[in-house]
Amino acid sequence: MKSFLHIDSGVVPQSEIQGFNTDEWKEIRLESRPGMDADIEGSIHDLSKVPTASVDAIYSYHNIVFLYPHEVITVLKEFKRVLKEDGIVVLTCPDLQSACEAIVADKLLEPLYNNDMGVPISPLDIVYGIRANTGQGFTNMAHKCGFTYSALLNALGEAGFVSYFGGRRPSAYDLWNVAFVREKTEQEMRSIGKVYIPFE
Repeated sequence: MKSFLHIDSGVVPQSEIQGFNTDEWKEIRLESRPGMDADIEGSIHDLSKVPTASVDAIYSYHNIVFLYPHEVITVLKEFKRVLKEDGIVVLTCPDLQSACEAIVADKLLEPLYNNDMGVPISPLDIVYGIRANTGQGFTNMAHKCGFTYSALLNALGEAGFVSYFGGRRPSAYDLWNVAFVREKTEQEMRSIGKVYIPFE
């Protein structure tokens, strides 16, 4: 059985994560918050309790934006450290390009979609963090950085990943990428990547 590290897993069950919701995968839940049924106490900022080359994959859902820009490469290098030789990172985050297009259209405060919790999300929420969360005192969920797709690829490359598959989902205002520790052919990347990315 292969294992994947679920970064700040929250309440999202393995059964809802595309590609990882099979008997082939064992979930290792890493959590910074108490009472979340974690396997490892830590966060995207601190993977020190995760051994080197110990997991086959990492799943990072909308938490890379909680890093300051100067922390991004360091954390992505930590992702690479804990992955096995043929490991992958499945990473998704908000798409600043799509959000900025809505802002230019003077829709800064207009709901663009509802998130998984049914909360309306505006461009302001995409850029700075969901106000429904930060307004309840969860200021750690404010966004400290952001990405366009090319900026995300540049960061992954600088951290040492060598192959990538993914892209923008403008209608969902997000970015998705599967990054590989080892070099892959275009066909290999597509075959693997499509398993994990919910392209429309």
